[in-house]
Amino acid sequence: MTTFYPYQWDLNYGNPKVFNDMTENMLYLCNKGIDIIRLDATPYIWKELGTSCRNLPQVHQLVRIMHIAAQIVCPSVLLLGEVVMEPSKVVPYFGTVEKPECHLLYNVTTMATMWHTVATKDVRLLRHQLEAVYRLPKQYVFLNYLRCHDDIGWGLDYEYLEQFGITEALHKEYLNDYLTGHYHNSDSRGELYNNDPKLRDARLCGTTASLCGLEAAEQQFSPYMTNRAVNLDLMLHAFLLSQSGIPVLYSGDEVGQLNDYSYHLDPKKADDSRYVHRGKMRWDLVEQRHDYTTPAGRIYQGIQTLRKIRNEHPLFMSPADTWILEPFNDHVLAIGRYYQDEKLIALFNFSEMEETAWINEPEYYTNLLTGEVSQALSVNIPACDFVWLYHSYKEEQ
Repeated sequence: MTTFYPYQWDLNYGNPKVFNDMTENMLYLCNKGIDIIRLDATPYIWKELGTSCRNLPQVHQLVRIMHIAAQIVCPSVLLLGEVVMEPSKVVPYFGTVEKPECHLLYNVTTMATMWHTVATKDVRLLRHQLEAVYRLPKQYVFLNYLRCHDDIGWGLDYEYLEQFGITEALHKEYLNDYLTGHYHNSDSRGELYNNDPKLRDARLCGTTASLCGLEAAEQQFSPYMTNRAVNLDLMLHAFLLSQSGIPVLYSGDEVGQLNDYSYHLDPKKADDSRYVHRGKMRWDLVEQRHDYTTPAGRIYQGIQTLRKIRNEHPLFMSPADTWILEPFNDHVLAIGRYYQDEKLIALFNFSEMEETAWINEPEYYTNLLTGEVSQALSVNIPACDFVWLYHSYKEEQ
């Protein structure tokens, strides 16, 4: 049986020799100094006729045995599971605290839900998703990212969205139309991947900067659009760095690299739109990284500032307590973090208008970006922007 391509045969783990050989390959790589082993397309590694061939119980048994083998022979090596599915299907691949499976998982659901939020300007699904993530044991560690080498699949929680009258097929169409720039007033520029017109289903490709509108802004020579796109890009990176786990930047995102359409001219790549965000590194943009008058410079310097702030405050560490605040505004995501007498209120405005987070936090907070001190009461947030508000209880003592 095959899953992805006609020429890509799946391994038959029902044959013990296959498992032994694959484990031998894994340990060979570990002995070469590899620190992290990625288990590709983890839910599909056990096939059985008459089933969906996804998430079968044998998959978890195999991953558990791989974990045990690695723990015995090379305990410092981590297993990274690739599970691109809805939240209820992703979390079980951590196993349990007593019987662990993967040490790390890609936070693909949060990534996809975040782009849904960019397109809809409505944070309710993202809040619902994060509430589930924040309830997980702190030993569970996600790799968080805005974009990666692959496409964006819309494995969203459609059961939750149904209460708002949203149906899966039509909503996927809307997301793809918006993020490819085919929707009214959309500045996003992406391309569809594996488009199936009959089922009205497709996934999405594009760099972070192009999906944020920087490509459209440059095409129209619009300083206003450029400023809004850069603000949105940095807001999303601030959201990324506000999450527990390991933040990952996709190469080129640090300088706002745009889509590369040259793959259309290569017969070997032309039918795979994922190459639109796999372009060669734009070294001319890298040279602009210290020039704050350029989008590349603003994005690079902005991410550097966020990274330095994150490194300076223990509250960004995974053991921190995390929760969702109620801002009484569906355009604004409000996150709280607390660790070792430090507290952060992070507010993200996904709207293209200035919005107010109707929160009522009693302490005085320092804006980590501007240094301004104020109470966290009815906080105004510019369009496509964010606020990091910090309070130290140590200073009160």
